Amino acid sequence: MRVLILAAGYGTRLYPLIKDTAKPLLQIASRPLIDYLLEKIRPLPALREVVVVTNEKFYADFQDWATLHKDFPVPITVMNDGTTSPEDRLGAVGDILFVLKHLRGQDDLFVLGGDNLFDYALEEFIRFAHGKAPHASIGLYDIGDIKEASKFGVVQMDAQNRIQVFEEKPPHPRSTLIAMCSYFFPVQSQALISDYVAELNKTDKAGDYIHWLTETDTVFGFKFQGKWYDIGSIETYQKAQERFNV
Repeated sequence: MRVLILAAGYGTRLYPLIKDTAKPLLQIASRPLIDYLLEKIRPLPALREVVVVTNEKFYADFQDWATLHKDFPVPITVMNDGTTSPEDRLGAVGDILFVLKHLRGQDDLFVLGGDNLFDYALEEFIRFAHGKAPHASIGLYDIGDIKEASKFGVVQMDAQNRIQVFEEKPPHPRSTLIAMCSYFFPVQSQALISDYVAELNKTDKAGDYIHWLTETDTVFGFKFQGKWYDIGSIETYQKAQERFNV
């Protein structure tokens, strides 16, 4: 299994706070946000590589960061998607496809957003996802606030944890259960990403792909418990600084 950390965004909603710093490299309690992800990834079974995909602007910064983690149990590979601005970025789906096209060998792929901060373990999700292969599984979180839920992909599941409804940023959410940027794509399901791009010519939002996938194939959901922050705005970054216990 490989873990892919998406880190190719330009953090425009956090300007001017991080204009020259990638979101995953922002400091939380004097440590880069991505360090906390690495801690959660470390104990995952069958892990053989961590891939961080970024852009030309922040490539050297992530290479420097990776150099500080040479003692990590598996290789950390930093990939440059070649983009230089928000205008030419590949988007989340584009970056996943970019990485898959450049990797040697086939593996299950666990995708994590580089701006996620959480305190729960990932092992149970991976066990769950392996059990649902060849279908994809996604991480879910009850955000507990209908207004906040409208900023995310909102999900409804059946009793077997199959996603029945996925609405990307609905104005009137049906629930507070949202999809995080936490996706497990078994080898057998990865070709569907190319099919999606070929059919719709869209590479920006991962949520749009998950919506399409729920209508094309079976997708399972796993509900996480604990603290979770999506560092997408100055407000959430400040909340994480104040409330996240490390």
